[in-house]
Amino acid sequence: MARKTKARVQKPRSRSAEQAPLENVIPRIRSQYKSLGRSARAIADFVLNKPDAVVHMSVTELAEAAEASQGSVINFCRHLGMSGFQQLKLSLAQEVVKPVQYIHEDLQRGDGPAAVCRKMFHSGIQALRDTLSVLDPDAVAKAVDILRAAQRIEIYGIGSSAPIAEDTHYRMLRIGLDAKAVTDSHIQAISASRTGPKVAVVTVSHSGATHETVSSTQIAKAAGAKTIVITNFARAPIHAHADVTLFTMARETKFRTEAMTSRIAQLCVIDTLIAALALADYDRATETLRRTFEVLSIKRF
Repeated sequence: MARKTKARVQKPRSRSAEQAPLENVIPRIRSQYKSLGRSARAIADFVLNKPDAVVHMSVTELAEAAEASQGSVINFCRHLGMSGFQQLKLSLAQEVVKPVQYIHEDLQRGDGPAAVCRKMFHSGIQALRDTLSVLDPDAVAKAVDILRAAQRIEIYGIGSSAPIAEDTHYRMLRIGLDAKAVTDSHIQAISASRTGPKVAVVTVSHSGATHETVSSTQIAKAAGAKTIVITNFARAPIHAHADVTLFTMARETKFRTEAMTSRIAQLCVIDTLIAALALADYDRATETLRRTFEVLSIKRF
């Protein structure tokens, strides 16, 4: 009688495990170089020659620099055993970046509190100056028109963009808009599929390449919703699904995947948008602000 053996059930890898950086990615590329096709070799050549530049590129920018397609970049990453482009960036950063630069690019290991205060504040101030220089007033005006015309507003953000989405929700409620923030990726996708021409979607994504928010914005756009994107990169996958793009400019993505100074710029863009909305519907907005202030006054001593 044959002995029955239990089949081994492999547990699916978590998303965090799939994104974890791989060690020795540059030697790995060199060792597999001869097995690559023409497009993949062009990508490999660029990565090997300019790994520090790739760390702060979007997948679109690398594809254009290597004269390849975005699909070729993704296939190149998978050929190396990675889940995608984000894992390639993390792996390269691990090799080319000083550990202290994961905290902030301008810091040195021996910096004291005074130097840290000065550098962090200067970095935030610079992010605001740079963002002001690229923020298009016409785009702000178009965004205001879209939001005023919408019966409902949905705000998407994942990871470090989630608190920005929540703050946007709060500020829109204060001026009387019917808005909600959706920061869970699964609920985001479902919610996006239930939008339509009377719905406006605001997506906050520093990289413009986060799979969940790009996908949700694409779903909402396909459902007929008007889409507004707040992002740092001029060439990112999310732009294909945006009716209006409001740009920030922060240098931090050179080494870090988590937003720090960009949050300041994003919040200032949101404040600008809320102020413009309030001024466009001045009487209603000020009356709503007065009523909500009275309601919140009972929360204070």
